[in-house]
Amino acid sequence: MTSFSNSGPDSALERRLAGAAPVVIAVWLLLLSRLFYLQVIEGETYRHHAERNSVRTSRVMAPRGMILDRNGEILVDSRPSFDVLVVANETDDLERTLGRIAGLADLERGTLLANFGKPRGRASFQQRRAAHDLPRNALARIEARLWALKGVLTQVNPVRAYPNGSSAAHLLGWLGKIDAEQLKSRRFQGYRPRDVIGKEGVEWLLDAELRGRDGGRNLLVDAHGRELQLLGAVAPQPGHNVVLTIDGDLQRIAEAALEKAGRNGAVVALDPRDGKVLVLANRPSYDPNLFAIGIDTEQWKEFTANPTKPLHNRAIAGQYPPGSTYKVVTALAGIEEGVIEENTRVHCGGSYKLGRRRYRCWKRGGHGWVDLHRAIVESCDVFFYQTGHKLGVDKIAYYARELGFAKRTGIELRGEMSGLIPTSAWKERRFGEPWIEGETISISIGQGFDLVTPIQLASVYAAIGNGGTRYKPYLVDRTESPEGDLIEKRAPEVLGEVPISREALAKVREGLRGVVKERRGTGYAMRRLPEKTSAAGKTGTAQVVALAKDPVKDESLIPEAQRDHAWFATYVPADEPRIAIAVLVEHGGHGSSTAAPIAAQIAKAFLEKEIAARPAPPEQEVAALGSH
Repeated sequence: MTSFSNSGPDSALERRLAGAAPVVIAVWLLLLSRLFYLQVIEGETYRHHAERNSVRTSRVMAPRGMILDRNGEILVDSRPSFDVLVVANETDDLERTLGRIAGLADLERGTLLANFGKPRGRASFQQRRAAHDLPRNALARIEARLWALKGVLTQVNPVRAYPNGSSAAHLLGWLGKIDAEQLKSRRFQGYRPRDVIGKEGVEWLLDAELRGRDGGRNLLVDAHGRELQLLGAVAPQPGHNVVLTIDGDLQRIAEAALEKAGRNGAVVALDPRDGKVLVLANRPSYDPNLFAIGIDTEQWKEFTANPTKPLHNRAIAGQYPPGSTYKVVTALAGIEEGVIEENTRVHCGGSYKLGRRRYRCWKRGGHGWVDLHRAIVESCDVFFYQTGHKLGVDKIAYYARELGFAKRTGIELRGEMSGLIPTSAWKERRFGEPWIEGETISISIGQGFDLVTPIQLASVYAAIGNGGTRYKPYLVDRTESPEGDLIEKRAPEVLGEVPISREALAKVREGLRGVVKERRGTGYAMRRLPEKTSAAGKTGTAQVVALAKDPVKDESLIPEAQRDHAWFATYVPADEPRIAIAVLVEHGGHGSSTAAPIAAQIAKAFLEKEIAARPAPPEQEVAALGSH
């Protein structure tokens, strides 16, 4: 029988491994204990040492593009803002750090602490603005002490600048922080919380084009937040520039004229040949620079609670009875419907009787016998009472709508209102009552339910002046790259041709010319234009309250809120108009004395600019003229 022993190579190896096992286990226990010591017992200390040098990503904001007028004048630009940022996690004591910043920057400590808040979680590791738009000397004091302010850094950011203050504020718009609802919308995909965006006007309309693309920097910083090394950078890309159709000079003339009149109101001027908006003025206005640096709650309350409504864009959203400027609608409807013929004459004895009621003419003694031409020139109410009564409300409404009333013009700005031109069906729906004949008398001269906006009136008179073409008013001429390369050019848009014969338009145009040219015309303020340029237009006085049987002779005794609104609509020159203007002065009284002079100033300045821009005649022609 064969026997086996435990001796041999395998048994020797097993003995050696058994002897080494305690050593291996001891080494592993030593390593694990050291790892435990470093990670757990001394972990916080080493974590602090590791964070002494870290990489910080810093966002570099892109400057928004400029907004310029048609002549190249800068209406909106960007300027540097000196800001202080804080990373809460890097401070030894956040409240104490913010307090020191407030002291160095001469800011209210409590307000700064409240605005900064108490960042939690991920927000505590992010840069958060503590102070904005500091003076240079305040920034210098903080930068001189950055070595002692852990987690604090300074940054220069672009901020919006409106060099003309409140001028054209309603069309330029203002900036504000994006809200939660906007972040959810498709329009603002890719935007981030706390981004600043256009809230109104052109700033809102072309926010994507104006905003540009932010850049960034990767920086190596120490535990105090001091920059040690720039690791990489992406330069910001400025936004596109926007060139408007607005003429800055005419805009300021319109605003100054409203200011001098001492009344709230609006002025709109268009180019009748294509719909370019030359002026869009409002009073009162506001300074968008206040929004650019961050408007506080109290300032916002002042704006929204102000009874004069400075944020309200009266030019496109103010709805007023058009008064006698609306008589062109009744006249054109009367001609087209055969109610007014070549030799139609009406006797005005100072009133028009319908049933038991008499409707007074503005001229208490009456105008005597008047035809269409004289009725427009002297604004005879009785003539249009009779014409409107024969037409009826629905036929008047048809022509008013075809001319452009009771619908938005389509201008790019937000908030445009459509006004109101009543029909019999409208009243039935609105009040559940039938239309009555007396209401037709009122609406035939632009009173009663009639409501129009200044931009609608300017558009209607532009169409009458150019022969019947309705253009969509537009503000943006083109967008350009920061280097001046053309990105997009806007083209005029024809909305349609008014369904009115050339003969009817010619008759009304001749009457509107007479309003300015003839001795008894109410638009006499437009007569003094350069180079004897002819003008055409119509005054309007829109009643705010119903006429009393015995009107007050001294209008200064009437409370301002009850005084009539003053209108004037015009186009210049009368034959081939290049500018159409509508002026509305709230509670301004008579259009001839309050609104027409404002339109005259704008038209005069426009023509003078045209004359100045004409090329000088060749030298030989000048010499030839001198020889005669």
